[in-house]
Formats: sequence, C-alpha cells, structure tokens
Amino acid sequence: MTEQKDNRMEKIISLAKRRGFIFPGSEIYGGLQNSWDFGPLGVELKRIIKNEWWRRFVTAREDMVGLDAAILMNPKTWEASGHVATFSDPLVECKSCHARFRADQIDTSTPCASCKKSDGFTDAKEFNLMLKTSLGATEGEGSEVFFRPETAQGIFVNFKNVLDTTRVRVPFGIAQIGKAFRNEITPGNFIFRTREFEQMEIEYFVREEEWEKWFEHWKGEMETWMRDLGIEKDTVAVEVEGDDLAHYSKRTIDFEYKFPFGQKELYGLAYRTDHDLQAHAKASGKSMEYMNPEDSADRFVPHVIEPSLGVERTVLAVLLSAYAEESLDRLETKEGGESRIVMKFPYWLSPVKVAILPLMKKDGLAEKAHEVFGALKNDFTCQYDESGSIGKRYRRQDEIGTPFCITIDHQTLEDSTVTVRDRDSLSQERLATTELAQFFAEKI
Repeated sequence: MTEQKDNRMEKIISLAKRRGFIFPGSEIYGGLQNSWDFGPLGVELKRIIKNEWWRRFVTAREDMVGLDAAILMNPKTWEASGHVATFSDPLVECKSCHARFRADQIDTSTPCASCKKSDGFTDAKEFNLMLKTSLGATEGEGSEVFFRPETAQGIFVNFKNVLDTTRVRVPFGIAQIGKAFRNEITPGNFIFRTREFEQMEIEYFVREEEWEKWFEHWKGEMETWMRDLGIEKDTVAVEVEGDDLAHYSKRTIDFEYKFPFGQKELYGLAYRTDHDLQAHAKASGKSMEYMNPEDSADRFVPHVIEPSLGVERTVLAVLLSAYAEESLDRLETKEGGESRIVMKFPYWLSPVKVAILPLMKKDGLAEKAHEVFGALKNDFTCQYDESGSIGKRYRRQDEIGTPFCITIDHQTLEDSTVTVRDRDSLSQERLATTELAQFFAEKI
C-alpha cells in the first residue's frame, strides 16, 4: 500500500513538470532546495483558487473587507506576537554528518537517515523559524528585520486603521492573501512544506460570548470550500489538544488531508481569543478597543476566529484528488489507445476550460478554428492546438484537465456546427457555433 501511494506522488510530480504546472526552482543552475516555480498551468490554477476564495469570502459578503499588508514589518511586531520567543522547532544534528532534523519527526535512537551511521544526535535545541534580512545600507543589529512568518499579524496591527476608515461593525472579518516565509528545518514532499509559501487568511472579530457560534460558522464554510474543490473525500477534521495547541489558541481544528506521505495538516481553524490585539495594545501603547457606534459605553477588545488556508497545499491536494488513470476499454470509447491519464478538476477549477482543435491545418479548418477561439476567449480560458493527431491532442487536454474539446471539421465549414467532447464521459455532441457560449456558461 505504501509503495502505491509513493508511486502516485511521483506521478503527480512528473505530470506537473511535463505539462507545465510546477517546475523545480532555478533548475538550470541545479535548483535550490525545495524551491518551486509555477508554470503556465500552475499559475492559472493558483489564480483561479485565489480569485474564487476572495470572491466567496470577501466581495460576496457584507461582513468582510480586504487587506494587503507589507511583508517586512517593524521587528517589535514579532516580539509582541510571541514569534521571537516561541516560534521555533526542536533541532537535532547528526554527530557524524551534521545533517539537521526536527527532533519531533525522527527517532533519535535509530541511525541517521542521511549518512546511515549510528553515532547519535546532539541534544535538541530550539531553532527559530523566522528568516532574517537587513534594511538600509549598513548591516547591524539595528537594521535587522524579519520576513513575515504569517500574514495574520499584518491584519492585527491594522485593526484600528480598518475601523477608522470603514463602516464595519463587529462581527466582521479582514481577509488577506500573501506570501509568508519560514526557515523550515526539513522542508519537503514537493510543495507541501516550503520556505516560501502563500496564505489565504481571515481574522474574524467577534464578541467573546459569540465565539462558539462563529467558530461553527467558519467550520461549515471551510467544509463547503473543500467540497467545491473536490478534495473533501480525503479530508478529516481533527481537534488539536493539549501541548499541540498554539500559545494563542483556546480551540483549534486542523483539517488534515490524506496525502500519499501521510495524513497531514491542510487547513487550520483557530479561536485566538483576544490574545493578539491585547499583546499589540500592550506593546505599542495604542488602544485596540472596538466601540459600538450606537452605544459608546459598549467598548471591548474583540476575540478572533481565524480560518487559515495555504495556497500551495490547496494546489497539491487538488492535483492529488483530480488525478486518475482510466481504461478506455472500460469507457467503451472509439478513441485510440487503451488507457488515459486525466485530471478531473471540477469544471470551474480547470486551468483551461475549452480546447479548440481543428481536425487538420488545411482546407480552411485552422482559420475557422481561430474564428471560434476569438468568439470564446473573452469569456473562457481557451487553448488552441493544431499539432498531432486528434487522439493525441485529446490525451494532452485530458492530462491538463480541460473539461471540453471543440473539434472543427469539414462539416463545420458547411453548417457552422462543431463537435464538443466532454472530458469525463467522453461523450460528443454536435452544436452550432452560436450555441457554444451559452452551453459552456451553463456547464462551467
């Protein structure tokens, strides 16, 4: 069973590079450990995920506003939040080859996984995960700043700015999509754990007595999101308890996905109490109270519910859930070949929605195909392909998850109809070119 799962992961990594989803970073120079670049299809998939998340949780709600805070922040931010003192993992080092590992992820009584020797490991020490850089023309202690390890603190330090410039009322949320950086001891498993990643986070501000109601609300919202991504069948909600709770959290649920390398955290939902706002109020000397505009005596520091979602982990879960190998004999298709690899993304999530394929380049078919492409490109992400046999072009579109292929043939020149092929059922139907936009709008 383990061998099969590992093989599936290898297939995803191979397909991701072969079809332009994800490339190794700086590959022509030998790469950089656990650095990945998103190719033409990968960046489109990320864009669709982020745009839909923003539409669903920000612009489509009356109780949400957005923010884009700076990546580099005053270092006092991270002292107040507790990251300087507590944002660390236990580090051990092999006494023989000096390879470093997280102490909580290995058995230190066994041989080193890197050199296979049994000379033992050093005692565990705390390793702070924040990446440092220097600002200004000279380096020194006074110019040292950190790349943010999370996007949440940018929201908390702007809490009063948002209150003063909008008409939001508690309960309300502030959402942000942005990069975060962590100097992970042992990054790995493709794009699951990287030192540079993107977060989609919400800090939702509530009255203390209502936190449980809103916690359940956001739990339901996240479950619906996972269902619409097509990943819910491999996801489990796990209560985080005891010492595993973050220092700021009173309750946390991890939504864990059954990755080929094990069941690991995909998303998190935390009740952060009023910890962050109180900490920044104390450190900065600035009030973080919310005052009810309808009752000036009603003043309080809000408590916070935090739905936290990673973009790269979402992409990985989507790729794994969509990947399928199918026998074409079982599907009783007349298409060539015995089997196919197909990415069964939900239609709305597919990087390319429609492929336009002239049966051949000559006889005016290519010109007609470009005409169809021009009519659809403003409403749907389309791809034009005239290279190779029609069967091979179908296989290419299956591997990138394109829901619909349009074939332009000689009959098209006679009556302006085309063949539309469905990715999942492989069924084909003849439609007039004037019907295509409405047909795809209803389907997608």
